[in-house]
Amino acid sequence: MAAAPVPSEEEREKSKQIGALRALWPFIWPYKGQLALAILALVLTAAVSLVLPMAVRRVVDNFNVEDSAILDLYFFAAIGIAALLALGTGLRYYLVTRLGERVVADIRKAVFQRVVGMSPAFYEKIMTGEVLSRITTDTTLILSVIGSSISIALRNALILVGGLALMMLTSAKLTGLVLLIVPAVIVPIIVLGRKLRVLSRENQDWIAASSGNASEALGAIQTVQSFTHETQSRVAFDDLTEQSFGSARKRIGTRAIMTMIVIFLIFSGIVGVLWIGANDVRTAVMTPGELVQFLIYSVMVAGAVAALSEIWGELQRAAGATERLVELLNAEDNVLDPLAPRALPDVQKGTVTFEDVTFHYPSRPAQAALDGVSLHVNPGETVALVGPSGAGKSTIIQLLQRFYDPEQGRVTLNGVDLRDMARHEFRKAIALVPQEPVIFAASARENIRFGWPEAADADVEAAAKAAAAHDFLTALPDGYDTYVGERGVMLSGGQKQRIAIARAILRDAPVLLLDEATSALDAESEQAVQRAVEDLSADRTTLIVAHRLATVKKADRILVFDQGRIIAEGTHDELVAEQGLYARLARLQFTDGVAAQ
Repeated sequence: MAAAPVPSEEEREKSKQIGALRALWPFIWPYKGQLALAILALVLTAAVSLVLPMAVRRVVDNFNVEDSAILDLYFFAAIGIAALLALGTGLRYYLVTRLGERVVADIRKAVFQRVVGMSPAFYEKIMTGEVLSRITTDTTLILSVIGSSISIALRNALILVGGLALMMLTSAKLTGLVLLIVPAVIVPIIVLGRKLRVLSRENQDWIAASSGNASEALGAIQTVQSFTHETQSRVAFDDLTEQSFGSARKRIGTRAIMTMIVIFLIFSGIVGVLWIGANDVRTAVMTPGELVQFLIYSVMVAGAVAALSEIWGELQRAAGATERLVELLNAEDNVLDPLAPRALPDVQKGTVTFEDVTFHYPSRPAQAALDGVSLHVNPGETVALVGPSGAGKSTIIQLLQRFYDPEQGRVTLNGVDLRDMARHEFRKAIALVPQEPVIFAASARENIRFGWPEAADADVEAAAKAAAAHDFLTALPDGYDTYVGERGVMLSGGQKQRIAIARAILRDAPVLLLDEATSALDAESEQAVQRAVEDLSADRTTLIVAHRLATVKKADRILVFDQGRIIAEGTHDELVAEQGLYARLARLQFTDGVAAQ
């Protein structure tokens, strides 16, 4: 199945609506009880806020009465209302903020669960730094909205509606005059709001690009520093960061202009309306308390409108962030598990077959990585894959793990097409030692245990001994429990590779894949590891990818690759006798170009 196309700018523009926030509902629904309590507290605080001006009106209109008990009653009532308001506000804050944190945690987990299972083709089109930006920056925006903005928006919407209704009851004439201001306020919100949506999405894209650039540079910090590329890296990051700032500045400026226009129109209109109201008090059409009550409601309604106009910008940004996260959640993978997966038969054996396989990497569609390749590896057989760089050797390893699917032909394990099995199931039958060993920011013991998370310490140490890693691990400050740093910065290249080999040994899988597994080892360590690999591969199906032919001389068969095809097959001696590509490589490596022995 083809990957989902990247949305065009026109499609993005259509989708950048507040309606994008509806995608959050599946994450909120499981906590509907907590949501209901939060809404109840929100309605309570809004209702109490609307009752407070009535108490103030009573105080003002009865200020000159001789019975002080009545006046005291109104003051105590006002204090009681304030206490209810404080209680409801605190409860609303707790429930809504907790809900926001819970929902965002669930979103982060859902996105990570999705992207960690995507095939490598997905990461050919998107930088990991951008994915991390979406998981962190975008979810932080959503947290702000769920944990604050939405509740504030709903509260202000209730105050706006309730306030307008109570204003109408207080003075229909003055309320009618206030409503004449509304169209003047709505127009700039709509016009500038559209521009704000575009700028919000643009700002988030620049932030993601900046994060991706920083992640790439820091992930290769030794290479950056070795080639004295720090200045260029700083310039590139500074440029992206400034672009992000420039985009944010335009967004902030637009939002500030919108807020200024709205507030000025609202409050200037209210001042005019109150001038009319003051004249009504002078002519006894209204009481002073009614005018004060109307004034308070006017201020509350005006504040609600101003808050809503400001929150609208936050909602726009959150809608853009939600859209970006939904893109990850809905991203289609090129490699999918079948709906009814078959089980791997003979799980203790490993029969590997490639049947007329043709494959192009998505990023290099014009160049065939494999061109009609067929091969069969029997259980327990050790087969070496040799040839120049780019000949297709590592592609065999990639397809056997089903990181990609062939365009033609099929790859089978124990006679079953990989596409008919669940990836996480058949991969349990495979152990890999990659060309560039991956070391995690954990202890050496946990790095080896990565191959078998339930392994006992004794099993971990036995695997390390088999990989010639035990001696250097016990010499570390805390032995096997020594923290090896991010990407194993505390270890040498050879030490990293021996840990990777120990990890594969510990996995104890029937199929062993060695992709340049001894390329970073010194001669003595290579001999020790080679012996371990020979013992390990004695009863396992083993595929060895190697440039150094000394590591493949004892293989049962050697397959010679060139330009995506198998051009020769045989033992070391047979291939040397043929005087082909393998013989030429052997002469270069074993005899410095002199005739092969």
